[in-house]
Amino acid sequence: RYSTASVFRFFCSGPDDPGSNFLHRSSMRPVDIQQIGNELAIKWDDGGENFIPLEKLRRSCPCAGCKGEVDIMGNVYRNPEKALTPKAFELVRIVGVGGYAVQPVWADGHSTGIYSFDYLKRVAGENWGG
Repeated sequence: RYSTASVFRFFCSGPDDPGSNFLHRSSMRPVDIQQIGNELAIKWDDGGENFIPLEKLRRSCPCAGCKGEVDIMGNVYRNPEKALTPKAFELVRIVGVGGYAVQPVWADGHSTGIYSFDYLKRVAGENWGG
């Protein structure tokens, strides 16, 4: 069953489009992203598909609070570890960011992770034991 709140479609524009910032485009772009059950289904412009469990997507959040920030000396700073509730794995919606990323909004209020298309593809390819 498809959730209309989490359906997100990309309409790819090329380098001729004056409104696009082609220099920041990923080499691979999704043409459709939908939540199907407890997974995020992604159809890529090369015809490939990936299905990412929502828990894996959330635990892979690339924001500074989740993954940390590195200072000039190489020290990593991150928020204190906190237990994630079941709401942390419920996707409310997914928003496009420019022509290069998506930003999930989770039911627990977390929404600061910006997942570039390249990063999404990497997350989809990683082994998951969750």
